[in-house]
Parts: sequence; C-alpha cells; structure tokens
Amino acid sequence: MTDTAPELSVPEYDRDRLLSWMAENGIKQTTHDHPAVFRVEEGLDLKADLPGLHTKNLFLKDKKGRPWLISAAQDTVIDLKRAHRTLGSDRLSFGNETLMWETLGVRPGSVTALGLINDADRRVTFVLDQRLWEADIVNFHPLTNTATTAMEQADFRRVLTLLEREPQVVDFSRLD
Repeated sequence: MTDTAPELSVPEYDRDRLLSWMAENGIKQTTHDHPAVFRVEEGLDLKADLPGLHTKNLFLKDKKGRPWLISAAQDTVIDLKRAHRTLGSDRLSFGNETLMWETLGVRPGSVTALGLINDADRRVTFVLDQRLWEADIVNFHPLTNTATTAMEQADFRRVLTLLEREPQVVDFSRLD
C-alpha cells in the first residue's frame, strides 16, 4: 500500500521572506526574537518591555467552511457566540491546522495578520479589533511564534494596502 495522503505545500512566505518583502516595500519594522509563545499568557513577560499594542489572533471558520482571521488586542474579550452576528457570518468555530496552513502558511501558535501575505486567493476574511486599528504601534508574529514584529500603524496599513486587504474593523466591546 502507498500513502495517498496529500502533501501540504510550502507557503510562499516564511519569516525571512516576509521580512525581506517588508524591507523591499519600505515597511519599517523591528523584530525581536524570543522563546516560542503559544498563548497570550505565556508571552506577557516577554512583551512587557516591547512598546505598542500586542495581539491575539484567532483563526476561525464558519458553518460553510469559510476561513476567518480575527486580530485583536491581547486583552480584548471576543465572544464568539455573539461575534458572528456583528461580522455578518454564520456561527464561528476554530479552524483546523490544515486550513490554517493552506491559507496563512502558519502553524497553531503562530497565527498572525501578517499571514495574509500567504493568502493569495484571499480566502480568509480579515477582522481587526478597533483598538488595533487605532494603536500607534502594533505587534504581530512574523509567521513564527519565536519572534514579535513591531510596526507603526502607517506601516501596518501599508502592508494591508500592498496585500489589497481591507479589514472589517470591529469594536468588540460593543457587540450586538
């Protein structure tokens, strides 16, 4: 018998290619290496000395299998039982690792808005916390959870413009 399981493709961008792309496009950023962080709580000490608003990122899917990415300030409460109505989606649940890899090119623990660079087909609906949209400096993993990349808001918005991504900006403190 032969193994017929499909092999997952390698994403176009990894950390090094992402940071090179940012440099080539004049996006100023500072990347800090650190031990792997899988949950927000694990990185609180590491982030304490880094300026800006730090993030948590949820990779989700709706009932039809459509992928969603919510990027929010690390302390934002996101009520998934209510969020779907505000977002205009079906009920949301966590997306699986295969879908995450196919669309964002990241593994669990490394989910990031910067993963949208690997979503060439624009399958992922991107939702951004209002607080991140207004923050002076934002921090995201650069496609790996062993580093944090800080950017000023103008540079983050330039990333989104270059990727032709318009986030759905949501104030999660005011969900229906």
